Amino acid sequence: MISLNDYLYSGDTVLKILHNYSKDLREDAIKSSNQIDILHSNFLVQMIELLEHNDFLTSQAQRMRELYKYMAKNYSFLSFTFKGRIKSLIRAEEKFNGRLTQSVNDYYKANGSFPQIAQVRERLLFKDLIAYRIIISLPKCHLNEGEDKTAKEIDYLYEIAEMIPKFLEQEGFSVELSNARISSRLSKESAPYYKDYIEHPTGFGYKSLHLTLYDNISRSYFELQLRTKEMDDYAEIGRANHLNYEKWQEKERTVKSGIPANECLWYDEACERVEKLLNLELKDVDVNMFSAINNILINDGCGLYRGRLITPFEHLSRFQNDLVD
Repeated sequence: MISLNDYLYSGDTVLKILHNYSKDLREDAIKSSNQIDILHSNFLVQMIELLEHNDFLTSQAQRMRELYKYMAKNYSFLSFTFKGRIKSLIRAEEKFNGRLTQSVNDYYKANGSFPQIAQVRERLLFKDLIAYRIIISLPKCHLNEGEDKTAKEIDYLYEIAEMIPKFLEQEGFSVELSNARISSRLSKESAPYYKDYIEHPTGFGYKSLHLTLYDNISRSYFELQLRTKEMDDYAEIGRANHLNYEKWQEKERTVKSGIPANECLWYDEACERVEKLLNLELKDVDVNMFSAINNILINDGCGLYRGRLITPFEHLSRFQNDLVD
């Protein structure tokens, strides 16, 4: 079985690792008629495209900047940041194999049998390899007497969310339907596009508004997240932080729920790849522009473990802004 771990000790760049891993996975999949590994290889090609042909990120950043300028002009009293990231290679690999194992676990639990490849294919389509995040905060100096800061920030968050779909469609993006429960805080026109984790928090209490868009210029999907600073703190350093979320995902992805071994090759291989990544000692990895003392103290300059940052914009509640002159 070919796994990403096999390529992490050569001193190669992330891009070289992706090319070698995808190529070898595809060749092996063709020999063994493993359709899942073909899908897996195609998924890695998506990652390659993001890293090799990234001129479109400049275009995206410029068009997202127009939204930033609009907010700087119309919400000058708010503090807010715009951040973007490309999902890291290890996170992406974990997500592909993890989603595959979860899909099989869910199906087997319900039906007592393995799903057909066609039945898991849709869950292996990823629209969040690129993600942008808008975080807002209302400085106390802009609060009127008796106003609740949290409630007021949420009001502004929904107000901004209401505006965003139409604004970004004018910038060349198309908004995707979410197929989630309809938000009661948004209009009938906007609500179908959002996943509202504010009205419907996750089990960890994670809150945010999520919107999926398609960039018609680059022909790629990305996710936009909107949060207050309080929500972002809870997601980054609170109970919903990524470490806790990953531990929960690890449990979901590695528990086989009584599924017998050696009956579905591509499922067994996905489980093994997940387990290998979970047991990876980052200090032993030899990847160009990456170093770690342990699995916590990490200096990632290449996007192997932590997403690569793009388009950092920051507006610190000032009334004059050279971007809107």
